[in-house]
Amino acid sequence: MRDFKNIEYLRFGNLTQQKAYQTLSELKVFEKLKSFNPILTGTIPIEIDIPESDLDIICECGNHDQFSKVITKLFGNESGFTISMQNYDEVKAAVCRFKSNGFKIEIFGQNIPVEKQNAYRHMLIEYQILKEKGTEFRLRVKELKRKGMKTEPAFAKLLQIDGDPYQSLLNYKLSNSR
Repeated sequence: MRDFKNIEYLRFGNLTQQKAYQTLSELKVFEKLKSFNPILTGTIPIEIDIPESDLDIICECGNHDQFSKVITKLFGNESGFTISMQNYDEVKAAVCRFKSNGFKIEIFGQNIPVEKQNAYRHMLIEYQILKEKGTEFRLRVKELKRKGMKTEPAFAKLLQIDGDPYQSLLNYKLSNSR
């Protein structure tokens, strides 16, 4: 299993991953956010990104106001910077967005350990499914995404999973773990 907690794997990945590594390194995102246990999640780490894909960085923050102040101080001068408070599954989150080096970047903070946040859990499951199902499945996911479908609904459709795709994917059992 790839160590997604350390972005070094991006240095040796595809061109998008290498550019993402360069961008995140130049901004020193992971160094600056170290105290919030940042992890890059989403489609770029698992190679199902499309041109519109962003760099999703999840963080653990106990105090959303303090987190927002730190994020604003660190990245407030970046292009298109915004920060807001939102609720995801009834859990408060601070969400920061900006652009750098051609990437849309989202920094997401919840008072939940990063390993337990849904974005990380979804990515790990999706990574394992992609390893199991192979290249053709990966291409089909990307095609659905290009047609406007979000990642989890695309996986659910291809795996023929019923119900809420976000919750159903968390409960999905790989064939080699049954």
